[in-house]
Amino acid sequence: MDNSRDIFNQALNNFTMDVASGGAIRYLAKLGYTVNEIADKLTYPAPIGVIKETVWKYYLNEGIIRLDWNPLQKEGQFIENVEFVKDTDAYGRTSFRRVVTKIPADDTQYIACDFGKELYVDENAFMRRLSVLDDKDREYILGLPWPVSTVYHIADDRMKRIADRLQLG
Repeated sequence: MDNSRDIFNQALNNFTMDVASGGAIRYLAKLGYTVNEIADKLTYPAPIGVIKETVWKYYLNEGIIRLDWNPLQKEGQFIENVEFVKDTDAYGRTSFRRVVTKIPADDTQYIACDFGKELYVDENAFMRRLSVLDDKDREYILGLPWPVSTVYHIADDRMKRIADRLQLG
């Protein structure tokens, strides 16, 4: 009984946090704010871990960050971007449907990042390596929960600048 109550309370907490600040976090991430900048802008207090997780999930959902395949190899002609759309029927019932949009692979460029691996292997060396970045770019990298695997980040202006300074492949 306690386990199901804990699960319910955690789900309720997640829902409340998403309603209170999830949209604002995603909006600020879309504008290019770092995790720390987002934390400073929020009027509703949110733990930094929740902000990191929300930003990371937003980046995954939007295709800004890819984990599942190597977009540098361009295996097909299109990249599939998956999102879920909320629908409400005439009786007020809510459902979600999966919408897949195809983006031409030629139009999307990614940069391979091993930040999680580097941080795991030698944190001090990784921090020294990041010292060539300006404060905001360093804060951007350190504010995300990079996994210990290769991640592909869309080649926007920020990542191009970071890749250039860090001499990423």
